[in-house]
Amino acid sequence: MLALTPQPSLVQMLEGACVLSDSAAVTAGPGAEAPARFAASELSRSMGLRLALRASGKTVVHFGLDSKAGALGDEGYRLRVAPHDVSVVAHAAAGLLRAAQTLRQLALLAGPAQPRALPCCEIEDHPRFAWRGSLLDAGRHFWTVDDTLRYIDLLALYRMNVLHWHLTEDQGWRIEIRKYPRLTEVGAWRREEDGSRYGGFYTQDEIRRVVAYAAERGVTVVPEIEMPGHSVAALASYPELSCTGGPFAVRNRWGVSEDVYCPGNEKVFAFLQDVLTEVMELFPSRWIHVGGDECPKTRWKTCPRCRERIRSEGLRDEHELQKYLINRIDAFLVKHGRVLVGWDEILESGAAGVGHAVEVTFAEGDARTTLSRSAVVQSWRGTQGGIAAARSGHDVVMSPNQHCYLDYDVAHVSTRAMYGFEPVPADLTPEQAQHVLGLEGAVWTESIAERDRWDYQAFPRLCALAEAAWTDPALRSWDGFRARLAAQAPLLQSLGVRYWQDPDVWPASGGA
Repeated sequence: MLALTPQPSLVQMLEGACVLSDSAAVTAGPGAEAPARFAASELSRSMGLRLALRASGKTVVHFGLDSKAGALGDEGYRLRVAPHDVSVVAHAAAGLLRAAQTLRQLALLAGPAQPRALPCCEIEDHPRFAWRGSLLDAGRHFWTVDDTLRYIDLLALYRMNVLHWHLTEDQGWRIEIRKYPRLTEVGAWRREEDGSRYGGFYTQDEIRRVVAYAAERGVTVVPEIEMPGHSVAALASYPELSCTGGPFAVRNRWGVSEDVYCPGNEKVFAFLQDVLTEVMELFPSRWIHVGGDECPKTRWKTCPRCRERIRSEGLRDEHELQKYLINRIDAFLVKHGRVLVGWDEILESGAAGVGHAVEVTFAEGDARTTLSRSAVVQSWRGTQGGIAAARSGHDVVMSPNQHCYLDYDVAHVSTRAMYGFEPVPADLTPEQAQHVLGLEGAVWTESIAERDRWDYQAFPRLCALAEAAWTDPALRSWDGFRARLAAQAPLLQSLGVRYWQDPDVWPASGGA
C-alpha cells in the first residue's frame, strides 16, 4: 500500500524500487523546465541529494507535457517509477507540479531505512475540484513570512492549490498600502489588555515573495480585504471613513464591532478602490475576496449620509445598502478583469442574523443591488447560502463552519467528520452542482497564537479536507484513509509538524 494522501485516481504497484543518487538526471521537455527544476529541488531536499537539470545520467527523472493527456485536465498527471527511470507526463505545468508533490510524498514516506528509494509504481491522477484551499487569518494574530511559506509548502504537499489570505480585520491591518501609510503605521498595531503592543504587517516586497513562492508550487494566493465590516483597524487609521468620525482604537478583543465603513460617504469608495488597485498589482490571482460577512447595520440606521444614500439610490433598507456597496466594488473588480469572492452574506437581502447558521434569503434585485454573474459566494453558515447561490448561477466555495473550520475544537469536529464532508449538496441538480468550485478549510486565529497550536488544529484534519477535495467519492473510504494517514505520521514528524494525534487514527495516542 502506498500511503499517499490524497488518494490518487489509479495506483498500480510494480516490483522493485528506483534508487536515486546525485548522478541522477532530471530532464525536461519543452515547457516543462520550471516544474522539473522545482521537482529537482524538492526531491533533493527530501532525499538528501543534489539533483539538477542535466542532459543525461545513470537514472533519469523526466518531466514532459503531452497534449494527449488533456483528458486528465490541467492538474492531472501520469507518473511511472521504474527501476532505472521515472517518467512524469501532464497536459499542463500545473499537473507536473502535482506529480512533483506525489514524488515528494513517496520520498518522505520511504523514511530513513530507504532514504533515496522510490517504490516502483504507476499512478494516474486528477482532482475532483478546481478549488482546494485553506484560509489563513493573519488579522487576529500575525504570522511571519516564514510561517506563511511553511504553510504554503504543506498545502502544496497535499495537492491543495489555494491560500486564502485574510489580511485585514478589526484587530489588525496586515498589508502595506503605499497611498495610505497610516493603515500600517496605526492599523497594524494594537494595545493588548496588559498594555503591551502587538502587531505587524507585510511589506509589498514580502507579499511578492509569498506570491512567487506559492506560484512556484502551483498555489494561488487569494487576498481578502474585509468590507464593509471587520474594518476597525482601517477606521482607527482613517476615522473619516466611518459614520461617526471616531476616534477609534484597533480592537484587542474578538467579536463583531458596530463601527464599519460608511457607504453613504463617497470617500469610502475612493479609498476601497485605491486599496484594491494596489492589491491587484501585488496579487495576480483572478479572485479577490472582499469579505462581506458579519456587518451590523446599527450605525447606518442613524447616519445622515447613509440615509441619504438609501433615499437617492431607491434602496429599500440597510441590507440593500450593503448590497449596493458590494455591487459597486464588484463592478470595479470586473472592470479590471478580476472576480469578486465574498462570504454568503453578499447575496443576503433579509435581516437574517449576524454570524448564525440561519436560512438565507436572496433578493431578485435590480442592477444597483445585484452582483455580476461572475461573483463567487463562499458559504460558511452551513451550506444553504451555497445552495441558493448555485441555484442562482453563481460559483460557490463550500466552507461550512461545522465541517471546515480548523480552529474548532478537535473534540467536536473530528478528522473523520471532516473527511465525511461532501461539498456538493444532494439537492442540487447536476447543472447546479457544476457551480461548486470546491472547498476550503479555515484557520481562524482568535484562539491560535502559536505555530504549534496552528499545527495541532490544522493537522491531520486538513489532510482529510484535501482528500475530500481531490479524490472521487467512489474511491474514498474512512478505513482506507485512516490506514494511509496513520502511515503518514513519520512524514509529518520529519517536517516538524506538531499534529493532533487523533485517537481515531492513532488509537494508542489517546489524542495527546
